[in-house]
Amino acid sequence: MIKREIKVAFEEYNDINELKNADQQLCREAVKALANSHSPYSKFRVGVAMRLQSGKVIHASNQENVAYPSGLCAERVALFNWGANHPDDPIETMAITAQTDEFELTKPVTSCGSCLQVLAEYEKKQNRPIKVFLYCQNGPVWAVEGIENQLPFLFFEDRLVIQ
Repeated sequence: MIKREIKVAFEEYNDINELKNADQQLCREAVKALANSHSPYSKFRVGVAMRLQSGKVIHASNQENVAYPSGLCAERVALFNWGANHPDDPIETMAITAQTDEFELTKPVTSCGSCLQVLAEYEKKQNRPIKVFLYCQNGPVWAVEGIENQLPFLFFEDRLVIQ
């Protein structure tokens, strides 16, 4: 038997003011994206702002549907938008935030496994890591570099990739 250990790394900031100005602005853009969330069932709004290498910012929000699970998380809305419209402009950074009127969020909300798997696919596609800021508006900000620090057992099989 071999015992193995996997570690993940992230930075925790007490609040948004500890970030560089460009990263603060990206977190604020994620808050703006909350306005377009369609979440009448969960009442849990998620917003994403994604900065591309060119400086362009893509906004996205979660989109629910009464025919659950036909909706889509904000992260996948942003990533699929990028894949369909900007695949030659690499993703540098994403900021993700959430908000609900039902209770107070006191720590960052993390992405679901499906969103992390899509993030892994696009990180592999662009052959470079994506920095993700998980932003709690009333608490800390977590900065995570690369998908392995969010999904250490990600599914990827190189033989399935079209060469």
